[in-house]
Amino acid sequence: MDTTVNRQRLEAARQVLAIEAEAISHLAARLDEQFSRAVDAILACRGRVVVIGIGKSGHIGRKIAATLASTGTPAFFVHPAEAAHGDLGMITADDVVLMLSNSGESDEVLTLLPALKRKGLTLISLTGRPESTLAREADLHLNAQVEQEACPLGLAPTASTTAALALGDALAVTLLSERGFAPEDFALSHPGGSLGRRLLVHVRDVMHAGDALPVVRSGTSLKDALLEMTKKGLGMTAVLDEAGALAGIFTDGDLRRTLDATLDLAGLTVDAVMHRAPRTVGEARLASEAAKLMEEHKVNGLLVVDAAGRLVGALNMHDLLKAGVV
Repeated sequence: MDTTVNRQRLEAARQVLAIEAEAISHLAARLDEQFSRAVDAILACRGRVVVIGIGKSGHIGRKIAATLASTGTPAFFVHPAEAAHGDLGMITADDVVLMLSNSGESDEVLTLLPALKRKGLTLISLTGRPESTLAREADLHLNAQVEQEACPLGLAPTASTTAALALGDALAVTLLSERGFAPEDFALSHPGGSLGRRLLVHVRDVMHAGDALPVVRSGTSLKDALLEMTKKGLGMTAVLDEAGALAGIFTDGDLRRTLDATLDLAGLTVDAVMHRAPRTVGEARLASEAAKLMEEHKVNGLLVVDAAGRLVGALNMHDLLKAGVV
């Protein structure tokens, strides 16, 4: 590729990023009491946040609604054309409406104002023109004005949509903080994602228990301990003493170390070769915590105990992989 052409392309791209970064910087400096009042209005809302916009503002509005909903603020998007043909019935007086329009003069959005005002709800506008009709008619206005678009023609919404999206993110994250929203709450809204698996799956959900738990008694011959390991397929077996308390663990690694020392396994009991301080994890712990323990201690399996320290299960790295935790 011609180096001049490449340089020109990179310079054009950098110019776009610089303009949009400057737009967000100015946006941060311009935040005022209206933003804080908008946060208060949404926190006091007994219904949901209804986001409305058309065109590029509609696309940004959908993203804002999705971000709000996933961070503890119930929200949904309504297209203004659909709202004008019946979907206004989805909106109640208990809701807060957030309307987006860069110009503040979008006909499809302004058409809805009389009907929304009759509902007596709180109306928040997000525009790039504080003097616009939408900004004046709303109860609260969020100013997303930009000095210029990143488009060299000044036509395609670029810096303005970036500013609106950033302002929506600022609103959602501020609300998240005010609500004390935790990672576990986020996971409940994302049960199908990797975060949901890490935060919702507990050790008890993936461990082997009951007849699937490899376990032998103290004094068991090494041969029988190996048969138990092979039968249960976890590469280990727990060892319990006469009182039923956990006495140790025997693993594939212990077997290899034993064979390095001697090939004569006859007459050996599991007690002679087991590890007497097994790594354990509580059944109520997150499966992701079990994975961390395995990584820290460089082991492939853990025994699982209840709150009283009694053996209740076992799991290995394959179980965590299968559950999608790692």
